[in-house]
Amino acid sequence: MVIRPLDIPVSSRISFLYVGNGVVEMDGHAVVLRQKDGHVHLPVGNATALLIQPGTSITHAAISACAKSGCVMLWTGENGVRLYAAGDPGRDATALLRQAGYFSDNGKRLQVARGIFRFMFGEDPPVWRSVEQIRGMEGARVKKIYQSLAESRGVSWNGRRYNHGQSDKLNTAISCANAALYGLTEAVILALGYAPSIGFVHTGDPRSFVYDVADCLKFKTVVPLAMDIAKEHDDDMEGRVRRGCRALFMELGAAQMIVSIVDSLLA
Repeated sequence: MVIRPLDIPVSSRISFLYVGNGVVEMDGHAVVLRQKDGHVHLPVGNATALLIQPGTSITHAAISACAKSGCVMLWTGENGVRLYAAGDPGRDATALLRQAGYFSDNGKRLQVARGIFRFMFGEDPPVWRSVEQIRGMEGARVKKIYQSLAESRGVSWNGRRYNHGQSDKLNTAISCANAALYGLTEAVILALGYAPSIGFVHTGDPRSFVYDVADCLKFKTVVPLAMDIAKEHDDDMEGRVRRGCRALFMELGAAQMIVSIVDSLLA
């Protein structure tokens, strides 16, 4: 039997290809990244997603080849920090239908919400709690986590503020770090064929599922990083945090961690 590229499941594909500072184009029947010192072949037929970073151009023929191979194209900041646009990989709707099925079934939606709580706090929520009650419990615990992380780092904490114009440097750093994680998380969700808008704890926002998944990670990763940077520096807060997040994501293999979380929640 001949297996077409679109028949290769996401679980059997390599995760992500990062390309930057070059031209993605066709070389015969192959997609390549051409740079000043040569070129490298890109196995888009076996890749989940092609993350196109700053300084990169891509030809129409290469875009067509990626789409036919089922490789989603994502235009991002460096190392996936911030997601600006996404292309349609042309895959089937299996993942999306699974997500919608879990959302529309009250029991399964509660199951996913409990899984998110477990990832965030390392324990199950009390039994017989609704999604709304779990959401309220998460909110109360998150406030305590922010306070605890700030105290452990010796920084002053007066609560979370989201208004950019009125934020102190600590809140500015946290907002920037969270935005970086949201960008990478949304890229992974799209690459796996799910919808960012169909959330289980968060609802009513175009990135509801992004927030659900990112909450499973952010208090162990980007929030502590943001607090450390805010404690040590006063200038270029957003730039320092973005660069710190890029380095952290590469060190931890954050994209694959997010894949594992999504698979666990919706497998």
